[in-house]
Amino acid sequence: MKKLIWLIAALVIGQVQAEEVKLVHNGLSLNANLEQADDWPAGPVILMTHGTLSHNKNELMTALQGLFLENGVSTLAINLGLGRDDRHGPYDCATPHTHKHDDAVAEIGLWLDWLKNQGVKQVSLLGHSRGGNQTAWFAAEHDDPVISKVLLVAPQTWSPEYAAKDYEERYGKALAPVLSEARKLVAASKSGEPMAHTDFIYCKDTTVTAGAFVSYYETDMRQDTPHLLPDIKKPVLVFAATEDQVVKGLDKTLAPVAEAGVIELEVMEGADHSFRDLYAEDLVERAVEFIGE
Repeated sequence: MKKLIWLIAALVIGQVQAEEVKLVHNGLSLNANLEQADDWPAGPVILMTHGTLSHNKNELMTALQGLFLENGVSTLAINLGLGRDDRHGPYDCATPHTHKHDDAVAEIGLWLDWLKNQGVKQVSLLGHSRGGNQTAWFAAEHDDPVISKVLLVAPQTWSPEYAAKDYEERYGKALAPVLSEARKLVAASKSGEPMAHTDFIYCKDTTVTAGAFVSYYETDMRQDTPHLLPDIKKPVLVFAATEDQVVKGLDKTLAPVAEAGVIELEVMEGADHSFRDLYAEDLVERAVEFIGE
C-alpha cells in the first residue's frame, strides 16, 4: 500500500508540472508532454516514444514520466502524429490510415532537435513496443553527440513469417494477397490510393493507403529490433518482461546479444507488456541507474 501511495503521488506531481509543447512538421502540428525537473535543461532528459496507435498519456507513459520526475529526471513524451493534426489520445480505427512506420523515426529527430534548441546537452532515448523499435531505428542511423543512452522497453521484434502468421490469426485471412495489391498500387505511383475495408495493424475493416500498408508489412528487417542493436553506437539497456504476450520471448531472444556485451538486458520476472502492478517503479529505478553510469 505504501508503494501504491508513493506511485500515485509521483503521478500527481508529474501532472502538476506538465507542459504541452508543440512544433510543426509538413503542415501538421505535433505535440509532446514536457516534465521539467529542477535541473532542466542542464540535467539529463529522456525523450520517450509510445507504442502502436497509442499516445503519450497512456498508462505506461504517464507512470514513467511521473516516476522519472520524482527521481529528478526531466522527460519529453512525444505524441506521434500518425498523419493527424495536433493528435491526442489513442488513434481511432475508423480514421483512414495514411501514416507509415518510419514516420516516427523522422519525428524523433525533430523532437531531439527541439530539445537541443532548448539548451539540453544530454538526452537518453526511450521507446516502448513499436516505439522501442522506432527508437532503435533512429539511434542506429543517427549517432548524435547529444544522445547518451538508449532504453528500449519491450521493443518490437519482427519477421515476414511472423507478420503473415499474426495477420492470419488476427483476421482469419492471408496477408500475401492484400500486400500484393498494395505493392501494385505503390509501383503504379498510387501510394496514396485508399484501400477500403482492409484489415490493418489492430484495426479491422478500416481504410488505409497503399503506401501505409506496405510500410508496415513489407519486408524490412529494420522493423526487427534485434537486427538493429549492433548498429547502435551508444550504450543500450533493454527491458524484457517474462509475461509479455505481445513481444513474446524477448528475454530468450536477446540473451545471446547481452552475453556478447552488445547490450545490457534487464529481465523483469512477472511483468507484462505494459509493466503494470508497480513494475514501472522498478523499471525507472534501473533506468535512472543506467543513465547515471
